[in-house]
Amino acid sequence: MKIGIDGRNLLSATDGIGRFVHKSVKALAALGAEVHVYAPAKINANYELPTGVTLRTGTFHALPARALWGQAMLPFWVARDKVEVFWGPSHRLPLFLDDRIARVVTIHDLVWVHAPETMRLRTLVGERLLMKPALRRADIVAADSGATAAALKTEFSWLKAPIRTVAPGTTALPPPGGFSDLEPLGITRPYALFVGTLEPRKNLGNLIRAYGLLPASTRSGCDLVIVGGSGWKQTSLAEDVRRGGLGQNVIFTGFVDDRMLATLYANCLFLAMPSFYEGFGFPIVEAQSFGKPVLTSNTSSMPEVAGDSAVLVDPHDPEAIAGALGQLCLDARLRQKLAAGARQNAERFTWENHAGGMLQIFEQAIRLRRKFRA
Repeated sequence: MKIGIDGRNLLSATDGIGRFVHKSVKALAALGAEVHVYAPAKINANYELPTGVTLRTGTFHALPARALWGQAMLPFWVARDKVEVFWGPSHRLPLFLDDRIARVVTIHDLVWVHAPETMRLRTLVGERLLMKPALRRADIVAADSGATAAALKTEFSWLKAPIRTVAPGTTALPPPGGFSDLEPLGITRPYALFVGTLEPRKNLGNLIRAYGLLPASTRSGCDLVIVGGSGWKQTSLAEDVRRGGLGQNVIFTGFVDDRMLATLYANCLFLAMPSFYEGFGFPIVEAQSFGKPVLTSNTSSMPEVAGDSAVLVDPHDPEAIAGALGQLCLDARLRQKLAAGARQNAERFTWENHAGGMLQIFEQAIRLRRKFRA
C-alpha cells in the first residue's frame, strides 16, 4: 500500500501531534507499508525516519506560506507520487486532491466545539475554517476515542463518511530513577502529580483551588507537583498558590526530559488530571504504565482511556476534586486497588495496534474511493 502523509507537524519537536505523526510513520513502515511523508520545510532533526520512507520537503517556513503549500504544492506532490491513499493526521485535508486518491483524516478532539474558551484565537479560527472541509472530503474519518467519534456524529449530523475509532499508542519512557533523583526539583515528600502543558483546558486553577481545600495535615503528607511547559493564560497560577498559602506544598517543575518524567511518574502517589476536556489524555496511560492510579474527569474521553484504574470527578467542582484528592492522598488501600489493573489497561495502547488499525482504515478508504469513481 502506498500511503501519503501530511508531515507539517514534524517541523517542531515540541508539537504533540508531531510526535504522534513520527510514531505513526515508524509503525506503519514496520508493518510493511510504503510511506511518503510531505512537509513544507525541513523536519526537526529529532524525527529520524525509517529507511525506506520517502520524505519530500519544501522551503515554506512562514505560516501563510505553509498554508499555501498545503493547498498547492502538497496535492501536486501527492499526485506525482501516485499514492493510493492520503492521510491528514490532524484535522486537515487539502481542498483539492486527485480523484483517484483515497483520503482519510484523523480528528483528535473537538476542543473548539466543547471548550473554545480554552483555545488560542489563531488555533480556534483555524479549526473552525478547516475541519469541516476536511470532514466533507474524507472517505473515512478516524477518531482517537469513542467519545470523540460520538461527538463527531452529534455535532456534524451531515457527515457521510464512516467514522472509525483507533486509539493512539504511547511511547515507552526510559527507566526511571529513584526518589532521591527528584531532589534537584525540590521534591522531598510524597506527592500527587500533574503532567501537561499549562493551559486553560487543563483546569489547573480548579486543581490548585481543590488542593487548597484539603486540611493542612493532609497537604503535609502529599505535595502537588505540576510538570509541564508554559502554555498561555496561566500567568495567575503562581499567584493562586501564593494567595492560598500553598507555596510550601505546590511545586512547578517546568518542562522536564523523558528520564526525569519517568522518574516523576514512578515515584508519585497518583496522577491528578481533572481536565475540562481531552481528546485522549496521554498522561493517564503513561502514569498507568508505571502502575499508578489516576484522578481524572468524568467527561469526554478520560473515563474511556482510564478504564477501572481511576477516580472520576466533575472538573467544574473544586470540592469534588478535593474529596478525591484527599482520598487518594490518605488511603493507601484505595491506591493499591486502583493500581492493580493500571499496567494492563495501559498495554492496550501501542503504536503497532494503532498502525494496524490505520492500515485497515486505509484499505477500506481505497475500496470506497474506487467504488465512488466506478
